[in-house]
Amino acid sequence: MPANTKNPFQHLIESLNPNDPQQQFFNLSKLKDQRYDRLPFSIRVLLESAVRNCDEFLVKCSDVENILNWKQTQTQTVEVPFKPARVILQDFTGVPAVVDFAAMRDAVMKLGGDPERINPICPADLVIDHSIQVDFNRKSDSLQKNQDLEFDRNKERFQFLKWGSKAFKNMRIIPPGSGIVHQVNLEYLARVVFNHNGFLYPDSLVGTDSHTTMIDGLGVLGWGVGGIEAEAVMLGQPISMVLPEVVGYKLHGTPDKFITSTDIVLTVTKHLRQVGVVGKFVEFFGSGVAQLSIADRATIANMCPEYGATAAFFPVDVVSIKYLEQTGREPQTLAYITKYLKAVAMFRDYNDATQDPDFTHIVELDLSTVVPCCSGPKRPQDRIPVSDMKKDFEGCLGAKHGFKGFQVPLERHSTTVPFHFSGKEYTLSHGSVVIAAITSCTNTSNPSVMLGAGLLAKKAIEHGLSVKPYIKTSLSPGSGVVTYYLKESGVLDYLSQLGFEVVGYGCMTCIGNSGPLPQPVVEAITQEDLIAAGILSGNRNFEGRVHPNTRANYLASPPLVVAYAIAGTVRIDFETEPIAINGEGKEVYLRDIWPTREEIQAVEKAFVIPSMFREVYEKIEKVNERWNTLDAPTDKLYTWDPKSTYIKSPPFFEGLTMKLQPPQSIKDAYVLLNLGDSVTTDHISPAGNIARNSSAARYLTDRGLTPRDYNSYGSRRGNDAVMARGTFANIRLYNKFLGKQAPQTVHLPSGETLDVFDAAERYRQSSEPLLVLAGKEYGSGSSRDWAAKGPFLLGVKAVLAESYERIHRSNLVGMGVIPLEFLPGDSADSLGLTGQERYTIAIPEQLTPRMLVDVKLDTGKRFQVRMRFDTDVELTYFHHGGILNYMIRKML
Repeated sequence: MPANTKNPFQHLIESLNPNDPQQQFFNLSKLKDQRYDRLPFSIRVLLESAVRNCDEFLVKCSDVENILNWKQTQTQTVEVPFKPARVILQDFTGVPAVVDFAAMRDAVMKLGGDPERINPICPADLVIDHSIQVDFNRKSDSLQKNQDLEFDRNKERFQFLKWGSKAFKNMRIIPPGSGIVHQVNLEYLARVVFNHNGFLYPDSLVGTDSHTTMIDGLGVLGWGVGGIEAEAVMLGQPISMVLPEVVGYKLHGTPDKFITSTDIVLTVTKHLRQVGVVGKFVEFFGSGVAQLSIADRATIANMCPEYGATAAFFPVDVVSIKYLEQTGREPQTLAYITKYLKAVAMFRDYNDATQDPDFTHIVELDLSTVVPCCSGPKRPQDRIPVSDMKKDFEGCLGAKHGFKGFQVPLERHSTTVPFHFSGKEYTLSHGSVVIAAITSCTNTSNPSVMLGAGLLAKKAIEHGLSVKPYIKTSLSPGSGVVTYYLKESGVLDYLSQLGFEVVGYGCMTCIGNSGPLPQPVVEAITQEDLIAAGILSGNRNFEGRVHPNTRANYLASPPLVVAYAIAGTVRIDFETEPIAINGEGKEVYLRDIWPTREEIQAVEKAFVIPSMFREVYEKIEKVNERWNTLDAPTDKLYTWDPKSTYIKSPPFFEGLTMKLQPPQSIKDAYVLLNLGDSVTTDHISPAGNIARNSSAARYLTDRGLTPRDYNSYGSRRGNDAVMARGTFANIRLYNKFLGKQAPQTVHLPSGETLDVFDAAERYRQSSEPLLVLAGKEYGSGSSRDWAAKGPFLLGVKAVLAESYERIHRSNLVGMGVIPLEFLPGDSADSLGLTGQERYTIAIPEQLTPRMLVDVKLDTGKRFQVRMRFDTDVELTYFHHGGILNYMIRKML
């Protein structure tokens, strides 16, 4: 805390050790307020931040009182500020953030200010993990080839990021090839308790990835925000948030010896989706938590976005400290972490029920009831017991098109397609597995499931089993530590023999970077429009995300990924059918090769050791030689290359002046798209490959690029021209105007069917404002800022939906796009809206949070909707035309 700050709570400051004035802290126990002892542990973190940062300007005494009074205020839509200790970014979302920072420096300079004032104040770490693709697999040199291709494709982006690491203070870049952002965060970046400028305080963060919540498993409060909101935090602004309800999730009982953490998290995900925890904190407690490792807790916390909560918090306990020791943290660090957390009543004993705080309400799970399961075929919350997988998939085949239906006529359910691959004939049918990927931070951070996959592979090889060569198998560990212990324990070779070669250190298949399938496989699938399957140890399986040719995608534990790869199909009942018949003609069942929890724990205890973590992370920032030798500019202002197709100065600040403009009503807007429920950020802003017949492809071709150089949408997030053309470019986007899935819409004045970008351009040329109609859960999925920036650039002034995913609504606000919400009971269907109408939305000059506004159609129909600016701060951003404009004016 700066010496000149007048903090009304300075009397709470004391030293952790009387002889060491460098370790001071705000002792919340000295508040002598009984309410503090009843607060959920997650709310105590918010309170500490408010007390420490209280300046009666950004954070006020009344905010501290509101948080202390959580039990009464939690249901009253009370707004409080929160200043996280740090920010974490990955490169897909980090590149546009650094682009915005560079453009903001230009804008500040044009307005006569000092551009170097645009600089991160809050510490920021950016981990490059989203760029690598599975172009090569099943070969011992796949890793090197994929990493070389990653660098060749992304050299310009990497140069830009390296410039950013030099030009901006307080920003650290973790080079490509190091691991997945959330696993690196867990194993290396997490402080648990910050020791900064002589003060101790809880580690906390926000991140530009929705799965930032993984760190909650270690007792570090964190969640995903939009890239735009993260930029404001980096510039020293607090997050304005509604004080959340906290759902207590009580775990008890003991899981069966064959159960994995993946089975538990998929069960929790479905359960909490049913309970309804959107916008709430979930805090875990009970004796069952004490039985879970930090890796298990992190797996559960990782999938927090899939069950809809803001955070999924496991307070620090003795298991947390043992994990920090296992991952190579220093003894003196562990000592002050433990002493500080106990001093401020933030250290938990899960077996002591007297420590249980108050919760909004409590739900329970008996761990002994968890069974092996998967989730799919299109949503992570659609859990299926493994024993029901065959029946469930076959039911989905014929069911009406939807989250659990493909609408395949009954006479085609048994369709088979023969094809040749590597000189042999094979057959594909509905449910054939063509992608099997051990991937994603959700599971690759967990030694138990990774070693479980390795032990299953070992037993499979010993039983004479194999994986068909056309199945695209891959292993993308979350950090170098994983490869280390898989190799040292002797199981990596068995995984390799089944085709699960290490292909890279990054998100890869989980975010759609699955690379191409063999052409004969693609042709067989398209010939009969087969519902081919992908099986992955990921956290997202939305349609069109994993691969365009896998319409059924299932989330599963790493051992089950290997099992389904061996089986070659999801149409199998492992209880009654053999997983395969070996070369000797013997039937082998899954139970014959499945490792027990005791077997896995014995190997983990022997081979997952602190020295591995220290060795890997001591050299993490210097291990990539190509990064080390990469030349990058050194100027404080970035020199934009007008020929670049990766990095482009965005148009967000064009025409920006110091004077605010009053809000304008939206008059006679056309509907650009008429959408249904659960439109995800993958639908709005794809991250996968750029289709050859898309608007983005035409833009790149006009600039001399060939299809092999297109790369992915995710890799081109630093170029607004590509991203605007990629907005709503997902081939699985269902637009009611068309009555089918297509990245197109109807240009209403002419009646022509066009690519969405081309239709928006027509509207822009005639100065017509645009609106998007949608159903429930609009913007669910990853926290992609381009899912808000893209519509903004297309001319979308507002979205009218039944409900929103939390982060996406915030992103829309950050870009000045108005999130409008139908009143309870209303929807486009109930109001008889076709989308063919023109919409006028009256925006008054005096705005209040969550106010109702009038909508008038050109048909004469009128109705009211709620304007989802939830806080006064969000209204401030809107008045400025977005959060970045606000920050620039504030800096001047």
